[in-house]
Amino acid sequence: MQKHLLTTKSLSKEEIDLILQTAENFEPYARKEKRGDQLKGKVLGALFYEPSTRTRLSFETAMIRLGGDVVSVADIGTTSMGVKGETVADTAKVISNFVDIVAIRHPEVGSAEEFANNASVPVINAGDGTNQHPSQALLDLFTIKKELGKIDGLTVGFSGDLKFGRTANSLAYLLANYDVKLKFIAPKALPMKQKVKDDLNEKGVNFEETEDFNAGLSGLDVLYVSRVQKDRFTDMNEYEKLKDVYVLDRKLVEEKSPDMLILHALPRVNEIAKDVDDLKGAAYFRQVQNGVTMRMALLSMLCNL
Repeated sequence: MQKHLLTTKSLSKEEIDLILQTAENFEPYARKEKRGDQLKGKVLGALFYEPSTRTRLSFETAMIRLGGDVVSVADIGTTSMGVKGETVADTAKVISNFVDIVAIRHPEVGSAEEFANNASVPVINAGDGTNQHPSQALLDLFTIKKELGKIDGLTVGFSGDLKFGRTANSLAYLLANYDVKLKFIAPKALPMKQKVKDDLNEKGVNFEETEDFNAGLSGLDVLYVSRVQKDRFTDMNEYEKLKDVYVLDRKLVEEKSPDMLILHALPRVNEIAKDVDDLKGAAYFRQVQNGVTMRMALLSMLCNL
């Protein structure tokens, strides 16, 4: 296991499989069936310079349930970085004196790597702008394996905002290590990043692209839905045009791929209708619980390197 978790692109299949197996071992702790002390005496620095609910709270929950402690930042406006102009690099050097491991979310691409390069403790990238969100992608992959019993042989679709969505490209890099077919379903204005597609081509990954949402749903084993992210747009007129471009409802699921697994990193806005929620394949709220499990695994592995 590497010292830091900054991107899914750098993980080997052996490392991914080890992480998935470790997460499985932590399920009883995440379900509160066991109490753990694996991280007793350790302190997590949860530095969230961009809004977060699930990621921040699941990291903190994972740390506390394994006997560790947490110090956190949830508002950049209360920090020296936000108010006094302290650099990411200097912040990393300072925070390393207080904690044993850091989970950082920051709006700038590359910020997690810069932090890690200047930190003396392990760092987990909890989202750096539109770039990467590796712990989310790992819990997504864990959810797929847990729900369907396998990864190899699946056809996985990604729909919605694939241009700004860091979760979709992070998961695509993980899936590239398996025998899968990928389908990118996105409007012309929000396609999967060209760099990701180039990397997938280099690895020989089978993928296709389409703007046709209805047709794209056919034959899927998994659909990963991404909301159109209002906070990434500078032109609100463009956002209004695109925000409801694809809406998944019960009728569409039953017509196209009634047995498919449906994932979403949340929060959703309008892209998944509420009448989908009670379908067997609607796993996005079960996915949330897996976030605690996966982050227990990651914190334990990195704290005990």
